[in-house]
Parts: sequence; structure tokens; C-alpha cells
Amino acid sequence: MQLRRAQLVLMLATLLPTIAMTAVGLLLLILGGSVTTLISGVLVLTFCTSVITGYTLGSIFVGKGASLVRVQNDFVSSVSHELRTPLTSIRLLIESLRTGRLETGDREQVLTLLARETDRLDALVERVLELSRLQSSHVYRRESIDVASLVDESIAAFDALTLTRPTPIARVLEPGLTVTGDRPTLVRALVNLLTNAWKYTGDDKRIELEARSAGRWIELIVRDNGPGIDRDEQRAIFDQFLRGRAAHEGGAAGVGLGLSFVRAIVRGHRGKIDVASAPGRTELRIRLRRQRPRRPSDEAAVRDSGKGLAGQAAR
Repeated sequence: MQLRRAQLVLMLATLLPTIAMTAVGLLLLILGGSVTTLISGVLVLTFCTSVITGYTLGSIFVGKGASLVRVQNDFVSSVSHELRTPLTSIRLLIESLRTGRLETGDREQVLTLLARETDRLDALVERVLELSRLQSSHVYRRESIDVASLVDESIAAFDALTLTRPTPIARVLEPGLTVTGDRPTLVRALVNLLTNAWKYTGDDKRIELEARSAGRWIELIVRDNGPGIDRDEQRAIFDQFLRGRAAHEGGAAGVGLGLSFVRAIVRGHRGKIDVASAPGRTELRIRLRRQRPRRPSDEAAVRDSGKGLAGQAAR
């Protein structure tokens, strides 16, 4: 509310007087019969242009501030909502223990539930802290990664998570692709996408992972035959703690942080992620910058640099 008032005050204090001064400047140019009048008109219009530019920049900064505050408020509200459920359960369980009226078997069951809710709360806090860490690009290493090995490692990790219901993943790989990035976090991003596809598809699961080049980008695409994502939900599925209609109706486990992790990882690699979905088909696409092949001149420079360092060490 205060930021909206600041925008209104900024408009009334600068924009309206500037429009009036612009009209005066134009009149001076049109009606001016002397050099002094013409110069005055030019100066007035120049001043008005500067004021309008300043107003535009100020509006942009104030708007970004309002957007940041809104995102922060939404995040705090979402975290509070997700924390309230296990905290309420813990409080009720402690209250039942405090009365001292429970039988031995019931007491053991309550203690088990209390430990489970505590672990759930601890895991939620840990995931929020980890998401905050991933949103900083400083945590990512930069190394050359063979995309085929990245896909193999991701599928192996996914298979380990779905031992109870193994699902083959179809692979479509263009050979010879390499990217620069942090291997563990990229593996995690792909595993999250594969796990989402696994959770939201029925008994006849058909999941595909494709890697291909697209100009200066490398695209990593996960496709599934799930129910699809409503068009009005597609922009928001990467927001924190947001779960779509399919997640609620299907009763899939989770708190709505998986795709937020993926987006944070992709942004940390200066990449892009988008979604295309229709009933019976969903496609999530990660785009990473393609590693440029090293030129012979660069390799020669590296060899010369190494020889120079070796010579210095010898001296």
C-alpha cells in the first residue's frame, strides 16, 4: 500500500507539472520570435525530457520494489502455512502425552507420530534453506559435462528412488553434446522432473528424456503421458509451495518445492525452463547454453601458458 502511494505521489509531483511545462516549451518554440525565446523553449523541453526519463526510471524501481515485497509476503505466507500443519500435530500429540491418560501402547504410538512429525518439520525447514542456497549462483561449479553421461546418471538416480515401482525411461540423445555447469545440481534438476512425471502419470507410465541441440542452446526435455497441466496453472507451477489441481486430486506426496528447485538450478546456470502441456501429454524443457568448442589457437595458448609456468618453476 505504501509503495502504491509512493507511485501516486511521484506521478503527481513530477508528471503533471512536467506536462504543463512541456506545453509551455512547445508554445515558446512555436510563437517565439527571437533567439532568446527559442533557446528558452529548447531548454524547457530538454528539462521536461530529463524529468520524464527520471520519472520512468523511478516508476520502474518502485514497481520492482512492490513486486519484490509481494513475492516476499507470498513466500512468508506459504512457509507459515506449510509449517503450521506439523506444528499443530506436534502440539496435539504433546498435549495427549501431558494428560498422562494414555495406555502404554498408545503412548508408544504417539511418540512414533511425534518423531515422524518432527522429522517432517525438520525436512521442510532444510528444504527451504537449501532452496535459498540454490537461488544464489555462487554455489555452482563450472565444469565441462558430457550430456549423455549426465542423462545416464540422472536416470540411475531416478531408478534408485523408484525401486518399489520401476519405470523404464525412453532416451533420445543427440551424440556429442556438452554443457558447462555443476553436475550434481543438474542431476538433481533432471531427477526432480523425472520424479514429477512418475508421480503424476497413471499405471501406464510413458516417460521420455530427450537431449538435443537448438542453436546456441542444449535442450533437456522430459515428457510424460500424465493428465496435463491447466493453462492457467502453467506459469505458476514453478512458484514455491504451489501445487496444481492434478497434485491435489491425485493425492501425490510433496509440498510444492520440487519445481522451485529446478527453476533455481536452471537460473543459476543462466538457462531457461518452460512447460508445454495438453491432456495426456506434458513437456518440461530445460535450456542450457551450449559449450563452445575450443579453437586450435586457444589450445595452443593453453599449452604455451603451461610451458611458461613450467619454465618459471624450473628457474
